Amino acid sequence: MALLPQILPSPRLAAAAASPSNAFRPTPRLHSAAAASPGRRGRGRLATAASASGSGSGSPEPYQPVESDDGLVELPLFPLPLVLFPDATHALHIFEFRYRIMMHTVLQTDLRFGVVFAGSGGGGAADVGCVGEVVKHERLADDRFFLICKGQERFRVARVVRTEPYLVAAVQWLEDRPPAEAPAPGEDAEALASDVEALMRDVIRIANRLNGKPEKDVGDLRRGLFPTPFSFYVGNTFEGAPREQQALLELEDTAARLRRERDTLRNTLNYLTAASAVKDAFPSSPSSG
Repeated sequence: MALLPQILPSPRLAAAAASPSNAFRPTPRLHSAAAASPGRRGRGRLATAASASGSGSGSPEPYQPVESDDGLVELPLFPLPLVLFPDATHALHIFEFRYRIMMHTVLQTDLRFGVVFAGSGGGGAADVGCVGEVVKHERLADDRFFLICKGQERFRVARVVRTEPYLVAAVQWLEDRPPAEAPAPGEDAEALASDVEALMRDVIRIANRLNGKPEKDVGDLRRGLFPTPFSFYVGNTFEGAPREQQALLELEDTAARLRRERDTLRNTLNYLTAASAVKDAFPSSPSSG
């Protein structure tokens, strides 16, 4: 189904015009981290822990990630109405009591937790998520937290370990698989990444024109990124369409992810081109009032 272009341009896509790294920085607003309802099940492994950070007195006993005999790793999960991609950053405001408890334990252990998308329409949390590592945090006097987390590994939930006081699940790594067959000409990951980059430049150029901004060279959006991290970078720019972002996150084929992003960008470009033509044909007239 063709997506309407409310996906683009997003603040992250606009930032991409200057530098891909900007698109991975937190937007000025903070995501209010109230709980979304946890839900479904799903399968990876958590990376080696970074250095821990103290959290003050009165905290619950630290929760130590445990690897089971079947290779699964127990990971605290945070259902949120957003999708975290590898290497992307999000700013969060933690105020709900059970997630304040979770942050205490996370800061005392390996600084990592799982972010899983849970939309407002119900249906529970997604099976596939992304590990978020706390890279900066501030604990407030009333025990709320402001923090910035950076996406690390993707994972799939294998089973729920417990739900109180917060959700903990056993998870497995999720990684892209190499193609089973040789791709058709022009359909390999590198060629698709080049197509997607070109479409992104066109979308940014026309969106700027529609918004009355001066035309300027968008420049190199990839900045040396390989196809897989570039595909995550592109998915992160689709802010405002979290269900589409979740579908992109769940794909285990880089070429398939880039192909889907190419289709979305083409649909968006067609829409913006038509809107630009209408604007040129029927320019707004100044108000006579």
